[in-house]
Parts: sequence; C-alpha cells; structure tokens
Amino acid sequence: MKIQYDAEVDALYIEFRPLEPGTADNRELSEDIIANYGPDGKLSGLEILNASVVLGEKLNKVIVEASPVPYSAV
Repeated sequence: MKIQYDAEVDALYIEFRPLEPGTADNRELSEDIIANYGPDGKLSGLEILNASVVLGEKLNKVIVEASPVPYSAV
C-alpha cells in the first residue's frame, strides 16, 4: 500500500494495489472522493481531492496500520 499527498494540488491518494496505466475504472463517491477499481472490479485506490478540507486536522497525522493477510484469504 502507498499513501501519497501532493500539497500543490491538495490531493491524497491511497493505493491499495498498483494498476497498469489506463486500466482503472474511476467512480465518484462524492464531490471530493474518487474510487479506482481494476479490470477485475476490485478496489485499487482512493483519491481525495481538497484533502486539507475533507480531512482537516487529520491530514497532519496519518497513521497506517497493516496486518498481513493469511495466504488462504487471498
């Protein structure tokens, strides 16, 4: 997983799994949140526009917790 914040455009992107360029199906969840799905229909990433407004103070402190997924669950 990757989390990237671009202060110039105030956008936060959370990538759950990489996609080949041009293969994402983008679905607008709200005015400022866009979900990216792969060709298999699985969620690949979330883009949050106007992130400093949407997330407010939380943008200054992003905590990522990840637990390994058992191989049998994949």
